[in-house]
Amino acid sequence: MNLLIDTHVLIWWARNSRRLGKGTRELIASPRNSVWVSAASIWEISIKASLRRLDIDETLAATITENLDRHGFSALPIQFVHAVAVRNLPFHHSDPFDRMLIAQAQCEGLTLVTADPAFAAYDIRTIDGSL
Repeated sequence: MNLLIDTHVLIWWARNSRRLGKGTRELIASPRNSVWVSAASIWEISIKASLRRLDIDETLAATITENLDRHGFSALPIQFVHAVAVRNLPFHHSDPFDRMLIAQAQCEGLTLVTADPAFAAYDIRTIDGSL
């Protein structure tokens, strides 16, 4: 399965949070699955940390980067096709980072792992990250 993990799921994974469901943790850890992390998520983390809306220190930032390498996560850059696809999304969700993740999941045929129930309103496959 090709998984795109939402920003909060990435943070839960890096922090080894109990908010990340056991089943989801197993899916992400499974070598049978490809796990993608969007540049939009790293961008969102950076902005929220700089605004002090997210408590993330340099150690956690390094852990997130290390997770990409150690666990074989793949970086998903933002492409023009993703940016254009955002235009056609209905406004079930107004967060620009989430809208980019939704567009990327649609364009790339990825299953989005999130605990945000608003994502279910879009034409994408989702997995509840809290399960």
